[in-house]
Amino acid sequence: MTRTRIILIVIVGLFILIQLIPLNQTNPPIVQDAAAPADIKLILKTSCYDCHSNETKWPWYSRIAPGSFLITHDVVEGRKHLNFSEFSELDGFDSTDIADEMLDVLEAGEMPILPYLLLHPDASLSDSQTKALMGWAKSLASE
Repeated sequence: MTRTRIILIVIVGLFILIQLIPLNQTNPPIVQDAAAPADIKLILKTSCYDCHSNETKWPWYSRIAPGSFLITHDVVEGRKHLNFSEFSELDGFDSTDIADEMLDVLEAGEMPILPYLLLHPDASLSDSQTKALMGWAKSLASE
């Protein structure tokens, strides 16, 4: 057996083995969805909810390692920073901090992240959508 063939068999074997590593790709119950006007809610569902809610759509490719590790990590981190499905649990201080963070991220154009946009081009925010989200975030900060 040639060295190349052995390396190929090892790589294929490792690829198969990493598929067996369990990942928690679940959607916990929704505590209370963020109250937002219909136009804002549509933007959030299209561009934000896959990583920032308990309503993640887990496509088939999210179950194939090694990409599954990256996608699961991004969702876990996204929910940790901001989870629209648990928005009602925030007190006034937390919601102001989150609104300020949303404004910073939107102004910097950091969200949605590029890897997500490559697979979901419809999630890209137009200038008017960004302005609408910023206006909503400002209203949350003033509550």
